[in-house]
Amino acid sequence: MAEQFDVIIIGAGPGGYTGAVRAGQLGLKTAIVEKEATLGGTCLNWGCIPSKALLDSSEHFHAAKHEFADHGIKVPTVELDLPTMMGRKDKIVKDLTKGVAYLMRKNKISVLEGLGTISGPNTVTVTGRDGKKTEYSAKNIVIATGSSIINLPFLPVDGKQILTSNEAINLPKVPEHMIVVGGGVIGLELGSVWKRLGAKVTVVEFADKICGPTDKQASDTLKKSLEKQGIVFLLSTKVTGAKVEGGTVTVTMESQAGEKLPDLQGDVVLVAVGRKAYTDGLGLEALGIERDKAGRVTVDEHLRIPKHPHIYAIGDCIVGPMLAHKAEEEGVATMELIAGKAGHVNYLTVPSIIYTWPELASVGYTEEQLKEKGTEYKAGKFPFTPNARAK
Repeated sequence: MAEQFDVIIIGAGPGGYTGAVRAGQLGLKTAIVEKEATLGGTCLNWGCIPSKALLDSSEHFHAAKHEFADHGIKVPTVELDLPTMMGRKDKIVKDLTKGVAYLMRKNKISVLEGLGTISGPNTVTVTGRDGKKTEYSAKNIVIATGSSIINLPFLPVDGKQILTSNEAINLPKVPEHMIVVGGGVIGLELGSVWKRLGAKVTVVEFADKICGPTDKQASDTLKKSLEKQGIVFLLSTKVTGAKVEGGTVTVTMESQAGEKLPDLQGDVVLVAVGRKAYTDGLGLEALGIERDKAGRVTVDEHLRIPKHPHIYAIGDCIVGPMLAHKAEEEGVATMELIAGKAGHVNYLTVPSIIYTWPELASVGYTEEQLKEKGTEYKAGKFPFTPNARAK
């Protein structure tokens, strides 16, 4: 007979493991399924955490090289030890993933290693790394499988010169010229890292602004600041292909109107055009669970799948910003709902941050959104110049 749980969570990223902790606190017998070797999902292993570690280290390097003298600190020579910097990043990731494993043990969460699929309305099948399949029974199932990197067919990733963010956080040397395709959070943060460490960085963005749906005035201000730091932006520009020859990547481009633009050459290309819901292979079709064109699972206001109210979905695999803390809030709310409590997420209070320098943070509606809604509002502005803390 299959072992039975109150809750089985598929995916041990921020939404999954935070939800599991809350479930344990509420006394629910809980299991979490993870196919990777370590817990923590994209955020801890390849995303938020390693990128922030490199942003921190690269900022120290840049400050020592360019800003210390203004503070009366004389450093004769500043040298980059990239292996040590990468080692620090890796240690941070290792320590934090170990911390998640500790939280699972502390809260009596069963960690099921392998690929999880929903093989029945109340059944999860886990295929272990040895190929062995084990069935588990669950009163409630939570889909927390996150997202995966969007790959473009005309920019075939080879992991050496045409990269995703996974490779860009592990480069063995500073590139001479990094071409970043995509002016969103990932592209701007990793572009900033390698610019500070000495690379030439060019960001190619199809839209007429960077930072996606962020307030236009804020994104324009950030763009000016990043340009002062030496990052070059090509907006309203479509990348049509890339060819690798020797140590050079030649990127072909055109305008939004289809006009051919001059080629761009670099030694590495970072493809950072976003992420998509990771929901393939879960067995959703057999249960009649609907997904939209982006692969996201359709849920109601209580994060439940309408046809199967005991199956929930959270995080990147449903509509909303792909943010770790948003997934965490949904994970907590889901467990509280399962436990009969009033779990709720106020999405207007979920902040969004780009960890460039300066950082760009936002919460709630943008001015453009309020104009579209016809909502009356007041806008306030205050410059950094008279702010003593900003000096």
